[in-house]
Amino acid sequence: MVGAVVVCDGRIIGEGYHRHCGGPHAEVNAIGNVRQKGLLCRSTIYVNLEPCAHFGKTPPCADLIIRSGIPRVVIGCTDPFAKVNGLGIKKLKDAGCEVVVGVLEQECRELNRRFFTFHQKHRPWITLKWAQSKDGFIDRFRSAEEEPTHFSNALTQTLIHRLRTRHQAILVGTTTALMDNPTLTTRYWQGPNPLRLTIDRHNSLPQSLHLKDGSTPTVIYTQEGIDEILDDLYERGIQSLLVEGGIKLLQNFIDTGLWDETHIETAPFCLKEGVKAPTLANEVLQCYNCYNEHITQFYRQKVLKT
Repeated sequence: MVGAVVVCDGRIIGEGYHRHCGGPHAEVNAIGNVRQKGLLCRSTIYVNLEPCAHFGKTPPCADLIIRSGIPRVVIGCTDPFAKVNGLGIKKLKDAGCEVVVGVLEQECRELNRRFFTFHQKHRPWITLKWAQSKDGFIDRFRSAEEEPTHFSNALTQTLIHRLRTRHQAILVGTTTALMDNPTLTTRYWQGPNPLRLTIDRHNSLPQSLHLKDGSTPTVIYTQEGIDEILDDLYERGIQSLLVEGGIKLLQNFIDTGLWDETHIETAPFCLKEGVKAPTLANEVLQCYNCYNEHITQFYRQKVLKT
């Protein structure tokens, strides 16, 4: 997600953003938005991510800035993508542009945290999500024929589906697929369905499950290793993963440190017994909300200094 603003004599004369993949980049739209092109030669362009220096789906933005005669470029943060990664900055400096890097850098990195995680860690940004009772259980003890415990109200269920639209893929384990028979779609919020993922190492999941109905693209993994799944998602270009699995899958992600944020909903009732909720580690509370006695908490993993 990239935005750019062109400023001359303290006044914004052009602005633009990258609207969709394959479309013109932010710098192209911002410069194109400038009506008096003669002002560009004494303007500054501000952009939150380093201008690209290579031919991809569009030509290099660094070349456009140089051709436009803009003498000063202020960049929020460098682009970790291998074909850019400082090359855009170098190209601008070599052409004589004054380049300032690192303005509001943390905010810029936060904006594109999924993009940065994908290119630097070679895996998607991982969000864990579960709902639990007030006394810390995610389900009661039951058979596959019994209805799962419903923790969400109408509002929080809508928010869950909004969360799904913001992730490219969604993963559940074998037990969740079998016991809950989830659809893993976004039917309560407008937006794309994520790529559905589940694990079926013994090829035991029945064809009658929603995950096998063919309505939405689905991948079934025959191995349980998280690393192998994440490697496959990286190869597929998936930058964000939502994990809605049961206790075994969720705790596995937590114990291996392979998570970035966690969304927990706590319902206003107790189960007294059942399947215990996962136990987080190295978490930092970011946000706390209450929706008709249903509490939602949003955590990030603490960055440990070495």
